[in-house]
Amino acid sequence: LAPPPMAGPPLAKRTSTAMGGGASKAKKQASPAKAPAPAAPKETKEVAESPAVAPDVTSTPAASEVVPEASAAAANAGTSSKIEELTAQAKVAAEANPDNLCAKTLLEAEVQTWMATLPAAKLDELALCAKSGLDNHDSGLGCYAVDPANYDELAPFFDRVCEGYHHGGGKVHTTNWSLDGVEGLPEDGQLDLQKLGLGKELSMRVRVGRNLTAFPLPGLMTKADRVNFEKTMLKAFDVLKANPDYGGNVFSMTPNDVWSEVTGEAENPNLISADKYQELVDAHVMFKDMAADPYLASAGIASDWPCGRGCYQSADGGFIIWFGEEDQLRIMCMAKGFVLNAVFDRLHTALQAVEAIDGIAFATSTKYGYVTSCPSNLGTGMRASVHVAVPNLTSDGTDAKAKAAAKPLGLSVRGMGGEHTPIGKDGTIDLSPSSRLFITEAEIVTKLYNGIKLLLEKEAEAMPQGEPAPEASAAAANAGTSSKI
Repeated sequence: LAPPPMAGPPLAKRTSTAMGGGASKAKKQASPAKAPAPAAPKETKEVAESPAVAPDVTSTPAASEVVPEASAAAANAGTSSKIEELTAQAKVAAEANPDNLCAKTLLEAEVQTWMATLPAAKLDELALCAKSGLDNHDSGLGCYAVDPANYDELAPFFDRVCEGYHHGGGKVHTTNWSLDGVEGLPEDGQLDLQKLGLGKELSMRVRVGRNLTAFPLPGLMTKADRVNFEKTMLKAFDVLKANPDYGGNVFSMTPNDVWSEVTGEAENPNLISADKYQELVDAHVMFKDMAADPYLASAGIASDWPCGRGCYQSADGGFIIWFGEEDQLRIMCMAKGFVLNAVFDRLHTALQAVEAIDGIAFATSTKYGYVTSCPSNLGTGMRASVHVAVPNLTSDGTDAKAKAAAKPLGLSVRGMGGEHTPIGKDGTIDLSPSSRLFITEAEIVTKLYNGIKLLLEKEAEAMPQGEPAPEASAAAANAGTSSKI
């Protein structure tokens, strides 16, 4: 079976050092400078004739000898040059887009002072993290971590980015999936959308991003890393396939020659054809070609496509794990229905099953919870969403009014296929809470439920006078009446 077209450099070896928490940590592409060879011992001779003039011990050393001050000066010059380069790029990006958070942060005086203290290797790592935002001036956030340790080791940069995006005010993230005591939860604990007057089943989805401690984040993974990560996850997929609650199949895009070179096995047992890949993309089971995304390409996340990319899908189609995307894992549950608890609880159970497998440990930060490549997804890494029709708020064929109504409610609006995709012909949008960090998982799904109710009220207000109310508008009217009562 022919795989999708593959791009990328030949296999590269990566050296690693121990990282906090037992994780391996990739070094930069440039090899460290070799230690100079020791100077050869000087040959001694007996002086038999007239006394010679004693050698000048203060003479210039041989080329093979090291002058520490000169080496330090050269290193400092290189660091200063890198800082100047980053600063110049940040100025251009910030002038083109004042809202580019990455560029703005690099230009802050405190960050500039801190950068001057960084060793060359860490400065190079910071440059990798910032590359996407500096290459793509229209970026909003503009940076991606390339190692789980970045959020600690490059904290003066990432703390400011996270504060600018999440407005945490020094908070520390906590994880909690229990709905008990969550503000806004209905008395019976059921997040049933029929209570809001909706009579037609909705597409409901809850997903999280996760990364393993044993690998760098996708932006710094080599081709071999990506394939070895896929092979590591096969153990987890085998456990799920053997469980009658899941079953299912693995669909891989790693070409046989790459699989064989990295693993030593003759062929990839889960390789699919290009046609099968497109079929899965069209069905929203598989993700699209990342190499076409300029933001992920600049970040190194799209490198080596399609090696180490694919997905697992349960037998009933309701549970999917993407591997090799923006985060190493995107784990999601979806269903058609009314009760949000169903997909929320199933996802939690599946996550517990996956992490219980030997060798699977999710990367976390004491301050920011679950580690993700993009700082926007830190904390829960969760996105809970529904597809709901709001024809009045989308009567002009765009989602502009829906976004304007949703933003004050803490909700995000996307097209039916995700970000930068069109809305449905009937005005269907993808609606989700915006918060990921400094909020619990239980609070997110409850916020989605109450957000749907509030947006439906906005939809009713936008209905032209004298026109019959479609289902969503009628539901909104019913929700508003119930609220008033």
